[in-house]
Amino acid sequence: MKTIRPVSDLRNHFADISRTVHETAQPVFLTKNGYGDMVVLSMEAFESMQFDSEVFCQLREAEKEARLTQTRYSSKEVLQAMKEAIQGREDRENV
Repeated sequence: MKTIRPVSDLRNHFADISRTVHETAQPVFLTKNGYGDMVVLSMEAFESMQFDSEVFCQLREAEKEARLTQTRYSSKEVLQAMKEAIQGREDRENV
């Protein structure tokens, strides 16, 4: 169930709102004059949502590419490419 509170609660009950977003990992919707105004979310929940969004965009891009080309890769080729990418990242971080 959505948690909806007036925006004035952000000033008057900040600790309660903070506790709510951290304990539930759900957003708190804030209203101003009876209309939606803002959303408060914990950093962890925001980062998770951002990661999910990035993965979704990458999958959508991969599906688009799959429709436009006949090139296909075996699981072994994909795993090898992933290992090389990870190793390349580690090499750049250690420089």
